[in-house]
Amino acid sequence: MNWSEQVVLVTGGTGSFGKKFVELMLRDYRPHKLIIFSRDELKQHDMRTAGFDHPSLRYFIGDVRDEQRLERALAGVTVVVHAAALKQVPACEYNPFEAIQTNIMGGRNVIDAAINKGVHRVLALSTDKAVNPINLYGATKLCAEKMFVQANAYAGAQDTRFSCARYGNVVGSRGSVIPVFQEQRKRGRITVTDPRMTRFWLTLEQGVRFVVHCIEQMHGGEIFVPKIPSMKLVEMAEAIAPGCEVEYVGIRPGEKLHEVLVSEDEARNTLDLPDMYVIQPAHSWWRKENWVHGLPLADGFRYTSDTNPRWLTPEELYELIDAGSPASEGLHLAERQRARA
Repeated sequence: MNWSEQVVLVTGGTGSFGKKFVELMLRDYRPHKLIIFSRDELKQHDMRTAGFDHPSLRYFIGDVRDEQRLERALAGVTVVVHAAALKQVPACEYNPFEAIQTNIMGGRNVIDAAINKGVHRVLALSTDKAVNPINLYGATKLCAEKMFVQANAYAGAQDTRFSCARYGNVVGSRGSVIPVFQEQRKRGRITVTDPRMTRFWLTLEQGVRFVVHCIEQMHGGEIFVPKIPSMKLVEMAEAIAPGCEVEYVGIRPGEKLHEVLVSEDEARNTLDLPDMYVIQPAHSWWRKENWVHGLPLADGFRYTSDTNPRWLTPEELYELIDAGSPASEGLHLAERQRARA
């Protein structure tokens, strides 16, 4: 893609992902126009005063629940990254109607508006919690995945294509456990749900670059899954807060012991590529020759955080935090040296 010719819109543009996406777009890709679509005027003001004031930037106040506002915002847009969502598991459990309105109905509005306005490519962000979901957040993201995949049939012969990017926990996002561990470190005691718990990890920048790569490669209908490392939460806590007492508080409602990025049932339609897995849609409109260089997966394959062949070391964790998180403040050299010892 020639990004200099693209008009790009990101929903949820003032969130953790959105800000990093805008930063890298302006620095490395330089689209013709970049539209930040979000519902919070204060966050847009804060972004502008923080230096996000490039001539190609446009700030658009709106909510993905409002289809008319989306259609106005998508006029002339060629690429959409759909990052807007309610993401906090407890908040979604307590406010289920709100989660459905934003994550499912908001996704439908993005799809309809993109088709109506002739957007070329739409990539929706998903999560490992969408695989075999046990909480409402995961269930809404599973529904959203299904909608964005099948939206390619709704578009028909029109040149509007939809895909999804599914990945794990993000170092440096607002919901990351890392700032929690750093705050608990001051009291000398950290809380961990279960010593066996594992999660997939990547930085905000890695997530953004993966999304850009998927937009450049997508045919429409794929769910892209990056190959990323895992780490036990207790090992992460001990690396961030060495010497602190660890208290195990038990798994909370809606949490899993381990996360899954590709399930056994999905693996039958999934291709293995050097840096990612591509889950192909099981629909008649999909062309199998779209990814001829991908290799089929073995029968019964699962991509899970506890059986992942790639594991983060404490030193690699420090590098991820430094590279992608404002929460790196306070992770001092002396603590790293103690951790190494």
